[in-house]
Amino acid sequence: MANHKKPRNPDHVRRVNVPGPQDETLQKQFEELLSPAIYAQSAFYRSLNLRDRILNLPLMIAAILAMLWRQIPSVCELTKTLNREGALWMRPAKVSQPALSKRLLAFPAELFQQVLHSLLPKLRERWQARQRPLPESVSCALHHFERIYAVDGSALEALFRKLNALKDTPAGALAGKICTVIDLAIRLPEQIWYNADALAHDTNFLSKILSMAHAGVLWIFDRGFYDFTFFDDLIERGSHFITRLKSNAVFSVQSALCHTAEIRDRLILLGGTQGACQHTLRLIEVRFGSTWYSYLTSVLDPAILPAHVVADLYRRRWRIEEAFLIVKRLLNLAYLWTGSLNGVLLQVWATWLFFALLIDLGDAVAEELMLPFDRISLEMVFRGLYHFTQAHRRGEATDPIQYLSAPENQDLGVVKRLRKKSVPPLALSTA
Repeated sequence: MANHKKPRNPDHVRRVNVPGPQDETLQKQFEELLSPAIYAQSAFYRSLNLRDRILNLPLMIAAILAMLWRQIPSVCELTKTLNREGALWMRPAKVSQPALSKRLLAFPAELFQQVLHSLLPKLRERWQARQRPLPESVSCALHHFERIYAVDGSALEALFRKLNALKDTPAGALAGKICTVIDLAIRLPEQIWYNADALAHDTNFLSKILSMAHAGVLWIFDRGFYDFTFFDDLIERGSHFITRLKSNAVFSVQSALCHTAEIRDRLILLGGTQGACQHTLRLIEVRFGSTWYSYLTSVLDPAILPAHVVADLYRRRWRIEEAFLIVKRLLNLAYLWTGSLNGVLLQVWATWLFFALLIDLGDAVAEELMLPFDRISLEMVFRGLYHFTQAHRRGEATDPIQYLSAPENQDLGVVKRLRKKSVPPLALSTA
């Protein structure tokens, strides 16, 4: 008999070994980072005519972050946690489940958005103050550009309602699409946009990307954003980009910059009679084995971005794919709490806020080990916090960074193993 079982969504694979009960050391670190950002939103919070009751701004932010941190499965369990233990830096507070459910539905998602954007400059300062090696290609690009942005879209494919107040609301199979901009150097989210249509093409976000485009920015994106007018608009705003050449692309060669057995570097005019890019672009083809990989960039001078640097930077676009894997599979953004627009946005912003805190922790571990951040497994840092909380309760550890960096704890897998073989320029991305 044929098996007609639906294939499992890989984003819905449940994992174990999440952080244990709250730990005062981690709570203090979260509070020190977040308190200024939360306080900065007090006036905005009051302007929304939200009463400062028990379920106030600090408590709601702590509760929602605790839901992610502790992987709390339902509002019922969250209510018990708030009543008995408190949430992160907040002491226990007597709240009812119906009141908490209604508050979660009504709590403005833009508050989490504002807190995140208030926090990011502080996290950037912390990143700049640290001393650890940067990848050669990133270091080279930062000599000429202020920011290196990787951008991509990802669908939110399922709806698992945690709020009892929504039990009679029809659930949709698809819950929207997010487009995220990641700073490739520091790995932090710079911007997140939401579209209620999960099938929306990436090109629906082009105008939003252009709103961030200015001189000193290098953009890296896949062929989902392939658009001649978009290319021209980026260049005219002073931005530059790296992407892939479509297999059926029409172009004419203006001049050859380099031609060897391994590299072809040329200036081209992209497009034909049906439409063309108005600016000269650079086509870089890199050979790995018997396969040629083709990249497009608006950076025409090889002295600024050599061919091998362009190829490696595009390979590092995979970092945004890794970010999606973390927020969807590890932090459970694939399991949406509600079907309301505000509820979805609340979870989206809260999850990326927690992701930013996790990035900061991972980068601190990288500094302690004097390793590039690329060598650190963010998933294992997250899972390693479970073991830290247990060790702290036994009196065997006092600092999570020191614990995760200690030689005796490297069996936790915090440091990624080095690949045995060299990686082709696009081995991690075919888009």
